[in-house]
Amino acid sequence: MAEDEGEKTEEPTSKKIEDARKEGNVPKSQDASGAITLFVAILTLLMLFSFMKEHLIHLIKYFFSLQGHTELTRDTLMNIAIVSIKEFLLIVIPFSLVIAISGIIGSVAQFGFLFNSDAIAPKFDKLNFISGFKNLFSLKKALEGLKTTLKSLTTLGIGFYFFFLYTKELPTVALFGLHEQLAWMIKKAIILAVIMLFVIAVFALADLIIVRKQYIDNLKMTKQEVKDEMKNMEGDPLIKSKIRQIQMQASRKRMMAEIPNADVVVTNPTHYAVAIKYDEKKSRAPVVVAKGMNHIAIQIKKIARENNVHIVQNPPLARSLYAQVEVEREIPEELFAAVAEVLAYVYKMNRK
Repeated sequence: MAEDEGEKTEEPTSKKIEDARKEGNVPKSQDASGAITLFVAILTLLMLFSFMKEHLIHLIKYFFSLQGHTELTRDTLMNIAIVSIKEFLLIVIPFSLVIAISGIIGSVAQFGFLFNSDAIAPKFDKLNFISGFKNLFSLKKALEGLKTTLKSLTTLGIGFYFFFLYTKELPTVALFGLHEQLAWMIKKAIILAVIMLFVIAVFALADLIIVRKQYIDNLKMTKQEVKDEMKNMEGDPLIKSKIRQIQMQASRKRMMAEIPNADVVVTNPTHYAVAIKYDEKKSRAPVVVAKGMNHIAIQIKKIARENNVHIVQNPPLARSLYAQVEVEREIPEELFAAVAEVLAYVYKMNRK
């Protein structure tokens, strides 16, 4: 029995998961982030291809314009450097920004936004050479390396297979004009990129599932840990207050749902409202099915009007019923006569 309690067989509670998240322990698949980044990179490259080509051609033309016509003075070299850096940045920055943003999105999509200063704080215990050497050659690292190798070989193998199929078309493509050859090459490159992306996406999805399962397994709790956590949470005043609030909301919702079945609503007329129902088959006396003050009283009267429940103004009776009778309780004997008089009036109106 003690062994069973010591085994981590229980699913982690929401508090356990939230505590782990605060510590920066979240399920993150590097393959999924990499797949998203690679997809965005290829898409961005296709979208920015004309823009990048235009600036690259402009830079090449600028270099050719300098050939044989310009002396390499200090000012000339400075101008060449400025133009080169400018064009290079115009080519690289838009592409790099999109890739950086896609990497952030790839992480946020997996576990939401999270900033944890502990993750970036220096940990000098990690500088231990012996423990670092052991981690480098651990079974976990070996399995990770084997997994990465298998994924890479599979992806490259599939890519090479389709590339080999394309090479069989080269004798025919050699007869095309330069424009048609470039169009064929771009088309095949796009098809090959889509195939490779699909393979990578399959591996990323599998890795995401495995990472999340391992994450939950690592956070599993013993039965005793679950019991201790529940005790601690129940002792928290905030938790107790939240539970009471939820219970009150549920009780009020049930109370409001009973108003359409009431026989009459007795009012103050502004401050109090008490809904009464009498079913001689179920109870020996009328029962208070709903009651409230101020804005709750207004809601009770509103629901009563919408459902054609009679509203009777009787301030003394309304105050007495509100003070003496809880919801779902029968009225006391001292109020029988007053309530009977109200019900008799209602029944007469309803021709019962």
